[in-house]
Amino acid sequence: MKKFRQLALATAVLALGGSTLLSSAAFAQAKEQYMPVLSYRTGPYAPNGTPIANGIVDYYKLVNARGGINGVKLLVEECETGYDTARSVECYERLKGNNGGAAVIQPWSTGATFAITEKAPADKIPLVTLGYGRSESADGTVFKWNFPLAGNYWVAGDVLVQAIGKKEGGLDKLKGKKIALVYHDSPFGKEALPIIQERARAHGFELQLLPVTAPGVEQKATWLQIRQSRPDYTILWGFGVMNSTALKEAQATGYPREKMYGVWWSGAEPDVRDVGEGAKGYNAVALQNSADYDAKLVKETLATLHAKGQGTGPKEEVGQVLWLRGAMSAMLTVEGIRAAQERFGKGKVMTGEQVRWGLENLNLTQAKLDALGFGGVLRPISTSCQDHMGAYWARIHSWDGKAWKITSDWMQGDEQIIKPMVKAAAAKYAAEKKLTPRTPADCQS
Repeated sequence: MKKFRQLALATAVLALGGSTLLSSAAFAQAKEQYMPVLSYRTGPYAPNGTPIANGIVDYYKLVNARGGINGVKLLVEECETGYDTARSVECYERLKGNNGGAAVIQPWSTGATFAITEKAPADKIPLVTLGYGRSESADGTVFKWNFPLAGNYWVAGDVLVQAIGKKEGGLDKLKGKKIALVYHDSPFGKEALPIIQERARAHGFELQLLPVTAPGVEQKATWLQIRQSRPDYTILWGFGVMNSTALKEAQATGYPREKMYGVWWSGAEPDVRDVGEGAKGYNAVALQNSADYDAKLVKETLATLHAKGQGTGPKEEVGQVLWLRGAMSAMLTVEGIRAAQERFGKGKVMTGEQVRWGLENLNLTQAKLDALGFGGVLRPISTSCQDHMGAYWARIHSWDGKAWKITSDWMQGDEQIIKPMVKAAAAKYAAEKKLTPRTPADCQS
């Protein structure tokens, strides 16, 4: 084990275990909330996973620099998953009981979320899945321990279709159009199908389904099909190298990038950096945030951490899409703990059951977001026993050849479509698992 000090944080790298431990001192203090981080800094998805992890760890460091959560410092341990479901479950099992036990975990993979969802109720550990995971887990009456905060995949798909409809002059103008869906052939990619198929039925457009085998480096056959069928629009539901490969193939086949719309995991700097001007005009839905170098949080992180050599990654990525998304997920997790402390005792280390209650009772007003440095980054979020998502909003941003620029107003996922879908899918899950949904009385505990 190798230890070195970084600011007021000590880091221990466990070479065999593949995990990293960050503490507010070389030795664990009495009041420290243990915060496992399942990250993927290696493998084909590392260019996306690394800035996410850096954003998470930077925010936890910033919380410690601010004095912790009502004085409770964060003890952060990172475990490398390689974006592999089996390794993610191994990390979960290894870390969940460390340092007094995990009170909350972010799986950072839809496949891992599906697997760990089966374990969380017995372990009493809530799962925060910012914009990924099971879309139906927004229903807290069935999924007591899952929190797809700020938006699920069905919000993403719905807003994408809305944006395409707006470009055509209205959703009614989609009738008779053809939309291709190029999607990662995995649980993540298949989450797109229910909402976009529902929209296709409602608006009469033809949907062409084109699954791509992970990791997505071979797409020539896919884009040959697109060149032959000539869809009016293409939705890209990819991750990692699949996204840049798709954009390069679109460029090679002459498919207009301005007619391409990506999910929020297909719309960050690593997806377009290698394509550059060749991706100009490409659009993606933004999970509330986009790149924002002027955010108060970004300036504070640079001044408090990176200016003193204590940042987690390169300072140039602070404020980029994925760094900001990691920081946003970390903030929502921290605020769940803070909400729990309001009920169960300020200045105390919270348990998983207590943090679950806190995440279920979030009330992040605009004033609170401004104070935390997230003003302009995301809209207010309010959760409840029934609603574990808390918001239905997103925006479209577009790549201008050099940077991501917001190109739409805030757009709201259609709750009249999404909520019944969530309810039906959650009810099906409950029946399969023989679960009894929570009643209003159950929600009081």
